[in-house]
Amino acid sequence: MAEQLKDLADDRALLGRTSTAERVSDILRSRIAEGYFPPGTRLSEDSIGGALGVSRNTLREAFRLLTHERLLVHELNRGVFVRVLTVEDVEDIYRTRRLVECAVVRGLGRPPYGLDGLAGAVALGRTAAREGDWKAVGTANIHFHRELVALAASERTDELMRSVFAELRLAFHVVDEPQQLHEPYIARNVAILEALQSGDRQKAESLLAGYLDDSLERVVEVYRRRVGEDG
Repeated sequence: MAEQLKDLADDRALLGRTSTAERVSDILRSRIAEGYFPPGTRLSEDSIGGALGVSRNTLREAFRLLTHERLLVHELNRGVFVRVLTVEDVEDIYRTRRLVECAVVRGLGRPPYGLDGLAGAVALGRTAAREGDWKAVGTANIHFHRELVALAASERTDELMRSVFAELRLAFHVVDEPQQLHEPYIARNVAILEALQSGDRQKAESLLAGYLDDSLERVVEVYRRRVGEDG
C-alpha cells in the first residue's frame, strides 16, 4: 500500500494542471459562446497563453477538453480552430434537444414545480428585448432552456446539455440574425412557463415540441444559406 500511495502522491501535480486547464476551458467556452472567437477562428497558442498567463501544456489540455465538447477542431499542420458546424450538426443538436427537453417536461411528476429559474430567464429576455439587445435575448433564451433541463435535477443531463447548448451558440453566431432568430420565442417561453405554472405538463410539452420544430426550421433555413455563402 505504501508504494501505491507514493505513486498517488506523485500524481498530485496533475490535479493542479487539470484544475487550471478546466478553468481555462471555462473561460474559452464562455468567450466562444459570446462570439468573441467566432466559428472558423484560428486560436493562437502564444497569444491566448500569454493573455491568460498559462503554460502551453495547460492551454493544449484546455483545447483538448473543448475539442472533446466539439467546440474546437484540430487541423493537422494548421492548428486549432473554433468549429464551424454543418447543417447536419445543427439538425442533430435539435434532435437531441427535443429528445431531452421534452422528456424532462414529461417526467416532471406532480406539480407544483420549482420554476423560479425559468421565470427569471423569461424576465431577463423581456428586459433585453425592451432594450433592443437581441444577443442578450439569445443568451436569456439559452438560460431558459438550461433552467428547464435543470428541472430534472440530474447532473448528467445538465452536463450533457451544457455541451449541446454551447454548440448551439456556434450555429447562432453563423446565422447572425439575433432579432429575427430570438424575438418570436419570447412569447413562446412565456406560454411554456405559464403551462407549467398551471401544472399542465402535457400542454407544456406540446408547446415545447412545436417551439423546437419551428426553431430548427428557421435556423437551418438561414444557416444553410449562410454556410453556402461563406463557402
